[in-house]
Amino acid sequence: MDANHALNELLAGRLKPGVYQWRTPPVPGAIGDTSWIERAEEGGWRGFHLDGRRARDSASFLRLCADVFEQPEGPAADWDALGDSLADLSWTPAKNGYVVLYESWAELADTDQQAFRAVLDMFAGVVKAWQDTPTPMTVLMSSVGVEVAGVPRLA
Repeated sequence: MDANHALNELLAGRLKPGVYQWRTPPVPGAIGDTSWIERAEEGGWRGFHLDGRRARDSASFLRLCADVFEQPEGPAADWDALGDSLADLSWTPAKNGYVVLYESWAELADTDQQAFRAVLDMFAGVVKAWQDTPTPMTVLMSSVGVEVAGVPRLA
């Protein structure tokens, strides 16, 4: 399944919510004529783009999430607090669901393996919290050239 088809399946609700590796073009947003965020938002999904080049440790990842998810309370103090915040998202509602594209995650994986594993666990918990709601969450980890053991490939 190519990236376009995978995104179509997600937006149509035919893809089980989860954390997936997603082979995307190297330029953020460039899928066909419309960016993936625009496509998601046209379909009633709220899209978030995490640029992992800005996160090389736990503290910088927590700050990145505060910015990207526009957390009203500012950066979470720890992984549990971030998970709780992302399992709420009442300040940024979505009609059909939430989709997160986490690019350049290898930056964190290379510099702080423990933090990276915590991120994967946190996202898995958040996806599970949203899965039986009308607005599920899916996390797409851009995997151009590198892969994460134990995270299924989508496209």
